[in-house]
Amino acid sequence: MVPKQLSGMNGSIIHSFKNKKMKNYIEEFIFFLEAERAVSPNTVQAYTHDLKTFFSYIEENKKGLKGLAREDIVKFLMFLKDKDLSTTTIARNLATLKTFGKFLVAERVLEENIAGMVETPKTWKKIPEVLNKEEVELLLEAPSGRKPAAIRDKAILELMYASGLRVSEVKDLKKNSVNLEAEFVKCSGKGGKERIVPMGRAARKALEKYLDNVRPKLSEKTHDNHLFLSKLGLGLSRQSIWKMLKKYAKAAGILKHITPHTLRHSFATHLLEGGAELLGVQEMLGHADISTTQIYTHVNKDRLRKTHQKFHPRA
Repeated sequence: MVPKQLSGMNGSIIHSFKNKKMKNYIEEFIFFLEAERAVSPNTVQAYTHDLKTFFSYIEENKKGLKGLAREDIVKFLMFLKDKDLSTTTIARNLATLKTFGKFLVAERVLEENIAGMVETPKTWKKIPEVLNKEEVELLLEAPSGRKPAAIRDKAILELMYASGLRVSEVKDLKKNSVNLEAEFVKCSGKGGKERIVPMGRAARKALEKYLDNVRPKLSEKTHDNHLFLSKLGLGLSRQSIWKMLKKYAKAAGILKHITPHTLRHSFATHLLEGGAELLGVQEMLGHADISTTQIYTHVNKDRLRKTHQKFHPRA
C-alpha cells in the first residue's frame, strides 16, 4: 500500500511503473525516507522523480535491477548529460541512486551498492560560450567618441579581454594596480591571492586615455581610489559593468548570450588557439587547479570537430 503522503503527485508517479517489483521497492524506499529520515516533501518528490527517470531508462534498455553493473549507472548519467541537464541535476540523480542503493543493501535486496562506486560528476563542465576574434573586435570598437563614459568603457573592455580578469577583480582594481610602462596589471583573485597579468599595447593605450582625460575629473570630489569610477566618482558595481557590456554587445550586433565571463573565456580560448601553454594560461587566469583551465582545450576540440564536419568530404 502506498503511504498516505504519496497519494498526490508522488503516488501517481509510482503507480505508473510497469514493473511491480520496482514499484514496491520505491514505495518502501519513500516510506523509509518519510518515516525514518523525516525528509521534506520536496525532497521526496525529487527522489521519486529521479527514480522514475532511472527505472524508465533501465526498462527501455531491458535491464533488471539485480543485473545492473557500475557501467550501467555511468551510461545512465551520460544519458542525462546528453539531454543537456545541468551538472547539479545529474549529481542529484546520482545521489538519489546512491541513497536508494544503500537502502536496498540494508534490506538485503542487493548485495552491493553499485551506485556508490560511481564518482559524483563534479568536474563535468559545460563548454563556455566564447566570441570569435571578429566579434571581439566589433565589441571593443563599440564604445566610440569623446564622451567620458565611452572612453572609460573602452578601457574596461580592452583590459578585460587583454588580461582575462574576472568582473569582480576588475571592479576591485585600484589606481595603482596598473603599471602602464611595464604593461601589466596586479589583481587580487579568489581567496585573496594576488597575481600579475600582462595586458598588452591596446589595453595600455585605452587605459592611458582614460587615466589622462577622464578619471581625474571623475575623482575630483570623492577621491575614490578605485581604478574605474562611475559618473558620481565612485567604484563601479558588477551589475553596472554587466549592463555596460550587454549594451555594447547589442550595439555591435552580437547575438550570442554575453556575460562578463565571456571575455574571460574568449581570452583563454584565443591564447590556446595561438599556441600558448596551458600552464601559462592557468597562471594568468588564477586557477588553483589546472583541470579548470583544461575546459578551454575542449572548446578548441569542439571547434575543430565542427570545422571537420562542415568541410571534410567524408565527415
